Amino acid sequence: MSILLYRLGGAISRRRGLVVGVWLLLLVLLGTGASTLGDRYDDSFSIPGTDSEKGQDLLAQRFGQTGANGQILFTAKKGKITDSANASEVGKLVKATDAIKGVSVRNPLTADQPMLNKGSTAALAQVNFSASVPSEHTLDAVQKAGTPPASSGVETSVGGDAYKSTADPSKVPELLGLLVSFFILVLTFGSLLAAGMPILTSLIGVGVTLTSVILISRVVTVSSTAPTLAEMLGLAVGIDYALFIISRHRAQLAEGVEPVESMSRALATAGSAVVFAGTTVIIALAGLSVAGIPVLTVMGLGAAAAVTVAVSVALTLVPAIALLLGERLRPRVRRRRLRKQDKPRKQRRGFATTWVRIITRWPAVTALAVVILLGSAALPAKQLELALPDNSTAPASTPQRVTYDKITAEFGEGYNAPLAVTADVITSSDPKGTVSKLADAIKDIPGVVAVPQETPDEGGDTGLVQVIPKAGQTAPSTAALVQELRDRAPALEKKYKVSEMLVTGSTAVNIDASDRLGGALLPFGCIVIGLSLILLMIVFRSIAVPIKATLGYLLSVGAALGAVVAVFGLGWADALVPGLSDGGPIVSFLPIFVMGVLFGLAMDYEMFLVSAMREHYVNSGDAKGSVREGFKASSRVVTAAALIMTSVFVAFIPAGTSTIKQIAFGLAVGVFVDAFFVRMTLVPAVLMLLGHRAWWLPAWLEARLPVVDVEGAALHRKIAFSDWEAAQGRTTLLARGLVVRETTASIDLVARPGEITRVTASQGVHPRELGRVLAGRGRARAGELVVDGLLLPEQREIVFRRTALLEIEPFETSPVSTGSLFHERARLMSVSGSQRRRFADAASRQFAELEAMIGTQDARVDAILVETAMALAGGADVYVLTGLEHLSDGPRLECEALANHLADQGQTVIVVALESAQPSPASTDGAPRVLEGSRRDSHV
Repeated sequence: MSILLYRLGGAISRRRGLVVGVWLLLLVLLGTGASTLGDRYDDSFSIPGTDSEKGQDLLAQRFGQTGANGQILFTAKKGKITDSANASEVGKLVKATDAIKGVSVRNPLTADQPMLNKGSTAALAQVNFSASVPSEHTLDAVQKAGTPPASSGVETSVGGDAYKSTADPSKVPELLGLLVSFFILVLTFGSLLAAGMPILTSLIGVGVTLTSVILISRVVTVSSTAPTLAEMLGLAVGIDYALFIISRHRAQLAEGVEPVESMSRALATAGSAVVFAGTTVIIALAGLSVAGIPVLTVMGLGAAAAVTVAVSVALTLVPAIALLLGERLRPRVRRRRLRKQDKPRKQRRGFATTWVRIITRWPAVTALAVVILLGSAALPAKQLELALPDNSTAPASTPQRVTYDKITAEFGEGYNAPLAVTADVITSSDPKGTVSKLADAIKDIPGVVAVPQETPDEGGDTGLVQVIPKAGQTAPSTAALVQELRDRAPALEKKYKVSEMLVTGSTAVNIDASDRLGGALLPFGCIVIGLSLILLMIVFRSIAVPIKATLGYLLSVGAALGAVVAVFGLGWADALVPGLSDGGPIVSFLPIFVMGVLFGLAMDYEMFLVSAMREHYVNSGDAKGSVREGFKASSRVVTAAALIMTSVFVAFIPAGTSTIKQIAFGLAVGVFVDAFFVRMTLVPAVLMLLGHRAWWLPAWLEARLPVVDVEGAALHRKIAFSDWEAAQGRTTLLARGLVVRETTASIDLVARPGEITRVTASQGVHPRELGRVLAGRGRARAGELVVDGLLLPEQREIVFRRTALLEIEPFETSPVSTGSLFHERARLMSVSGSQRRRFADAASRQFAELEAMIGTQDARVDAILVETAMALAGGADVYVLTGLEHLSDGPRLECEALANHLADQGQTVIVVALESAQPSPASTDGAPRVLEGSRRDSHV
C-alpha cells in the first residue's frame, strides 16, 4: 500500500491541475443535477418480514393506504364543534382539502363513528396522501385549504407524519465549528495557508457527498437525517485526514525534502494510515446493515460514502493543491537573535513531555483512575430507553409538533399514535358484524382508550380496526399494548373465526424497528469488537495492544452513551442549557451508529499514537522509552485532530433535530473521551505497565498473520534499498540479517544480474526451504529481503512473477509432456486467449532451445528445463536452483550448464546446496563453466 501511494504521489505531481479540475467539475455537475431535480427524503421505516410490514402491505392492497398520513384538528372557538354553523364550516374545509389532487380526507363529523373529544369541542380528521413523500406544493395546498378565514368559528391545526420541517436549519453553529477548526489548524501549522487547506478540501468533499445523496434520494429511500449525518462525518474526517497528510508533508519540507518527493512520502506514510483509518470507519458504518432495516442501511452507506469521499479527497485533491502551492507550504525557519550577553537557555519541556511523564510515573494508579472515572460516566447508560422519534420530538414551531401538542391536549397523547389491526374475514358470512365483534373485544383489552374505526374493505375480505393507545409511540405502555394484541391474536382468531390478525400502522412499524435495532446491538457489538481485535493484531503484531485498545473503546462507548442518557434522557443539563433535551427516549439507532463511528475513530487515534511507539520500540528495544518518545512524536497531531472533530460534532447540536442533537452530542463526547482519556492517558499507562510484554506475539501466530504496512515502513525500506543500490550498483537480490529458522544464523547475500551466486545451507536449514524463502515462496523469520527491487513480504505476489523456483526432485520422475504442460499453465493465467497462445508458443520455443543446448536424458533435469522455459516466457529475472545434491555428476553438469546459460543471458541465478555438497569439476571444452568473478559462496 505505501509503495502504491508513493507512486500515486508522483502521478499526481505530473497532473496536479487536472486532478483539481476533475474534482471541481464533479462538484459542479452533481450540484447542477441536485439543484435541478431536488431531494425526495422519506423517513418511513420498513422492516421486511415483520407482522407490521405485512399489515402495511395489506392496508395498501385492500384499503388503498399507500402514502403518507396527515391530520387536521378542528376546534370550536365557542360552543361545540357539532353545532350547525361549526359543522358546516368543517364540511367546507374538508371538501376543499379533499379536492386537492393526491389527497383524500373524510369528514370526521359524518363518519359512522365521529372522531370527537369528550366535550365535543374538537374533531380529528385523518388525511391520506397518495404519495409516500408528498411534494411541498401538495403540503402547502393542504395547509391552505385546511385553514379557515379569521371570521370563522372554527380553528384548525394541520400536521402529522407527512409534514417535516421545511425550513433549513441555521448554518451559523456549523460555521462557528469550522472557525474553531481553522483556529486549531492555525495553531498546529503556524500558517494561514496550510490551515485553510483542510477546510477547503473537506468542504469540496462534503459538497460532492451531499449532492450525491440528494440525487440518490430520487431513486432509493433516504431519510432526512442521512444527509446531515453524512455532512457531519464528512467534515470531521475530511479535515482530520487532510491534517494528517499535510502535517507529515510540512514536517518533511522542514527537513529540506523537495515538495514532490515530500508529498509522495507523506502519502506513503500518513496516507497509508488514512486508508486504514477510513476503511475501519467504512466497514463499521456498512455494518449497520446487520439490523436488516433498509432505511438504516442506506443511512449507514450514506455516511460510509462520505468517509470514502473524504479518503479520496485526502489522497488526491489535498496532494494536488499542496503541490500547486509548492514551496509556499515549507515552514519558515525561525531564528532568535543572540546577543553576546545572552546565555544559552535550557530546552523547555513541552506539554506532551510533561504529561506523559506524569501519567506514566505511577501507571497502575493512572489506569485504575481512568477506568473508574469512565466506568462511573457510563452508569446512566443502564437507564437507556430506545425508540424512534415521532412528532413529539419535532421543533416546537413546526406544524407537526404544534398539531401533536394540540391533539394531546384535546384528545390525549394516544390519538397521535393510532394502531391498526387487520384480520382476514373472507370466510365470514357477515364481515361487518364480525369486524364489529372483534372491535368490541379489542376495546376490553387494558391500555386501549378507544376504537374509532371498525370496517371491512369493499370486497369484504379484510377487516380493519383502529386502536387508540393510552400514551404516545415512544411510551413503553404502547409497545406493551402492541405485544399484548399480538399475544391475544390466536385466541381472538379462534373465537371470531378470523385469520391472520396483524397489528400494524406506522406506530407499530416504528416499535418493531426499535425492537429490531435493540436486538442487533449485541451482534453488531461482537462484530466491531472482533474486527478491532483482528485489525490491531495484524497492524501491531501484538496480543496485549489489541485487547487494551478494544477495552478502551468499550469505555469510550459506555461514557458516550452514559452522557447521552444523562443529558437527553434524564435531563441533567436542562438547567445549564435550556431546551437542549426533550426528556424523551434515545433514538433507537443511536447506540449502533455511535458504536460504528467511534470504532473507526478510536482505531484511527490508536493507530497514529501507538504506531509511533512501536516504531521507537522496534528501533531501540526500549519498551518504556518508546512510550514516551512515541507519545511526544504523535500527540500534537492527535490532539489537534480530536479537538477539530469534537468541535465539528458540537457545531451540529444547537440547530439540529432531536435525532441529530443526540448523535452529534454522543459522538462529540465519545471522541473527546477516547482521544484524551483513553488514547492519551490510559494507553501510555498500560503500555508502560506491560513493558516488553506489550509487543509479544506467538511465533506461530506471527507467521500466519498477513503483513499490513500502515505507517509506510515499506517505503523507508524501499528508499534505503534505492540509496544502497545507487552506491553499490545494480542488485537483483539483497538479503540482510535473513533468518530462515529461529535457531539458525542469519544470512547476508547480494546477487547481481548476469552472475551465479552460490549459497550453502548449513545444518538446520534444508536447501529447499532456503530456496523458497529467496524466491518469495516462503516467509523468513526475521531480516530484510529485496528481490528484483521488490520488498518481501509486502510485494510477494509480484515477486512470484519475477522469480522462478527450480527444485530438483530427490527421486526419478516420469517424463513430462511439455506441450500440454505449457498450455495448462497458460490456461491458469488471467489473460486473453491470444495471450495464452502466445505464452505457450514462447515457452515451447524456449524449451526447444534449452533442450538442444543441454541435451539431457534425465527426467528431473528435463522438468527443470520445462520450468525454466515457462519462466523465461513469463519474463522472470531471478532463478533459484535447489537439489543439485540429488543428481549424479552428469545431470549435475547439465544443470550447471543451464545456470551458466541463464547468467550469459543477463539473468540472476542463485544455486542453493547442502553444506557438504562439493562444487562441480573445473570446466573443460564443452563442459559447464563458471564465469570469472561470478561465483560467491555465502554460508547459512
